[in-house]
Amino acid sequence: MISQKLNVSNPKLWSIEEPNLYKLVSEIKADGKIIDIVETEFGIRTIRWDKDKGFFLNGKHVVIKGMCNHQDHAGVGSALPDRLQYYRIERLKEMGVNAYRTSHNPPTIELLEACDRLGVIVMDENRLMGSTPEFTDQFEHLILRDRNHPSVFVWSIGNEEWKIQNNDVGKRIAQSLIRIQKKLDPTRLATYAANNGNQYEGINSVLLIRGFNYMNISNIDKYRKEHPGQILFGSEEASTLCTRGIYENDSTKGYVDDYDHNKPGWGALAEPWWKFFAAREWLAGAFVWTGFDYRGEPTPYKWPCINSHFGVMDVCGFPKNNFYYYQAWWTNKDVLHIYPHWNWKGKENQPINVWVQSNCETVELFLNGKSLGKKTMEKNSHLEWNVIYEPGLLEAKGIKNGKIISAKVETTNEAAIIKLTPDRSSINADGEDVSIVTVTALDLRGREVPVADNLIKFEITGNGKIIGVGNGDPSSHEADKYLDGNYRRSLFNGKCQIIVQSNKEKGIITLRATSDNLKSDELVIQTSDITLRPAVMSYNANK
Repeated sequence: MISQKLNVSNPKLWSIEEPNLYKLVSEIKADGKIIDIVETEFGIRTIRWDKDKGFFLNGKHVVIKGMCNHQDHAGVGSALPDRLQYYRIERLKEMGVNAYRTSHNPPTIELLEACDRLGVIVMDENRLMGSTPEFTDQFEHLILRDRNHPSVFVWSIGNEEWKIQNNDVGKRIAQSLIRIQKKLDPTRLATYAANNGNQYEGINSVLLIRGFNYMNISNIDKYRKEHPGQILFGSEEASTLCTRGIYENDSTKGYVDDYDHNKPGWGALAEPWWKFFAAREWLAGAFVWTGFDYRGEPTPYKWPCINSHFGVMDVCGFPKNNFYYYQAWWTNKDVLHIYPHWNWKGKENQPINVWVQSNCETVELFLNGKSLGKKTMEKNSHLEWNVIYEPGLLEAKGIKNGKIISAKVETTNEAAIIKLTPDRSSINADGEDVSIVTVTALDLRGREVPVADNLIKFEITGNGKIIGVGNGDPSSHEADKYLDGNYRRSLFNGKCQIIVQSNKEKGIITLRATSDNLKSDELVIQTSDITLRPAVMSYNANK
């Protein structure tokens, strides 16, 4: 083992706002020739924890505004192309998220690289707790592999190990893992995601940083009084249940309304949990369960559901309405979001519950030009009106720092036109890069139809292929992949998604979308040359 020190004068620090990175090139030479070379990206920053003030990055107080995530995405499962990692992190950052918990397993390197480059701090989580070589070797590998990533700010030794977290067995295992962590990386601390309420004995007793899974099964204020020397944060909160674009619970279809109404017994709604944490400076922040919906754990309904409802976004990364609650109170952006949609044929003269998520000081609601009243926004809250439905224009006007901000929903006509919108119209011709295409349906006036459910068919030609489709419907049994190449997907509440991947030849990709009774749309994606990454050639072991 060779050790070497170097000094960096006036370094540009890595931070959430400016994720500056350096590259270290390590060479091994023999007889004057380079025989091996490794390039390591790293960042320079300081991290500090305080039992009364929480977390500090480069001396600046940072409230952890995090999301727990599994790493799967619509159409492709867990084998995400690198660009899709960036897309998902970008969506989280747009919401105001600054932290990512890799629940409940080590992340891929590509995910950490995305967090390094985009400025998101990471709670890097171990999968299995144990003190035998099988378990300790895996934990050692995790730390050795990930410790140069500046985004990693805390190690998690485990999650919800019910059988051992309250006893001496768990305590001894935790001590063993923490010893390994301190030896291999003394610059960071370790934590554990505990769902054992106010229990201190066992694993929690050996932690400097204690993570709470779910305030509703804990008395955090009481625990703080009893253990004032421990740093506290929410390792897993909320578990709010929503289905994008749905406004009435439907147990037959497996849908949950897209207000902040529903939660499992252990969970909390978005607004109450955040108000609780935001009011306590000694809580370092928390991670929400989850940023995105994911395959499995369909709660509160089972079959035909195949996805969770926990995400603040669906499996495609399309936002649900709580996205805008967090955005309003986790960012400095001007936020004014009104829902539900205003296509309620058959419900004329019936009351519709209208919500506004905003960080405006006041908001006034108008229906077809008539004021329905002005309301004052309480911090970390939302506003509601009960509105007698009539078709037309529902508009909200807010005031923030003397500036007028407006948002609207309006009654549309039937879907008539398909619209394809790529996240990027130029990608690399490396056989890996992707363009994530949003598919919507418009009426003849060019307005998105929020209830459209048309079946869309796709054709692709040129230098690329379709690798997956999705629509965010947690009960959809449509295929994500079609081996015959005849890709298709129904819109779910006005949207679906298609992922297009390049091949290794530069040129163009043409994607065409058609549907019965809708005007088709066509999209051209450019692919350009790029230096390919070094790779080991594939070999057919059957030869």
